[in-house]
Amino acid sequence: MLENISFANPEFFWLFLLLPIALLWYFFKRKEQTATLKISSIQGFNTSSILPKLKPILFLFRLLALAAIIVAMARPQTEDISTRTKTTKGIDIVMAIDVSSSMLARDLKPNRLTALKEVAADFIKKRPSDRIGIVEYAGEAFTKTPITSDKSIVLSSLKGITYGQLNDGTAIGMGLATSVNRLKESKAISKIIILLTDGVNNSGFIEPQTAADLAIEFGIKTYTIGLGTNGNAPSPIAYNPDGSFRYGMRQVEIDEALLKDIAKVTGGKYFRATNNKKLEAIYDEINKLEKTEIEEFKYYKYEEKFRPWIFIAGIFLLLEWLLRNTIFRSFV
Repeated sequence: MLENISFANPEFFWLFLLLPIALLWYFFKRKEQTATLKISSIQGFNTSSILPKLKPILFLFRLLALAAIIVAMARPQTEDISTRTKTTKGIDIVMAIDVSSSMLARDLKPNRLTALKEVAADFIKKRPSDRIGIVEYAGEAFTKTPITSDKSIVLSSLKGITYGQLNDGTAIGMGLATSVNRLKESKAISKIIILLTDGVNNSGFIEPQTAADLAIEFGIKTYTIGLGTNGNAPSPIAYNPDGSFRYGMRQVEIDEALLKDIAKVTGGKYFRATNNKKLEAIYDEINKLEKTEIEEFKYYKYEEKFRPWIFIAGIFLLLEWLLRNTIFRSFV
């Protein structure tokens, strides 16, 4: 296709300036090159032949041949570019998600857990080169998805997270320790945990500080997120007879001092998300902070296209020679 054509020696296109110069020279010199005979009458001469008028076509063929040669000298070629990417700094990420009943609070819309799932899904889609796993925790913790590069599996697993799969409570230490266990054997250059909670540690047999020490030992950076508005939030307080929750206003309690300490000692950062927009901004910031280095290799394949132009020039020169030595021979 024309858009794929490039020229290796485009400087030869300056030679096209010779064409108008040659045309000017031809028309100025034409009379001098044409013999004339003055006679008193042309009666008896055949003046109906158009061959003399067609004689300039010989010069036109030469110009066309020259133009084709110039194009050939410019070396037209097609360019085929292929790329290959290589991840030079891979990142393994575990998202530790609090799934306790308080995550159904409605200070984020429609509730904390649903808002988190939507934002986390967008974050996952923006990390195509990283491996990601998911850990759920409430009163206990378990691995929902081991770290994998298959984002469809991770997104499907994230979508399937619901309340009620674990005993209620908030075992921050268990959630962090389980996440560390997922990453401790990782060979990735960078290993991070994004731990989100909306409460205080009140369950589990592993203390958060102990889990943080494990993260330090295995070189795992931890970003912590406290989720919930400042003040009171409509939260589940009891069950209705049909099994659904009855909501009432409850004080939002987040152990920010603990979350800040975990982030600090592991080299991470603490964030507070009080609404949907702030939660989105936090994950966007983490996405910018943890960049995966990707090296791109480009391969160029060129196919020379000057030969057809040489052939075209040869055709024009051959036509000019044949016509000059046959039809126009008497007029040359």
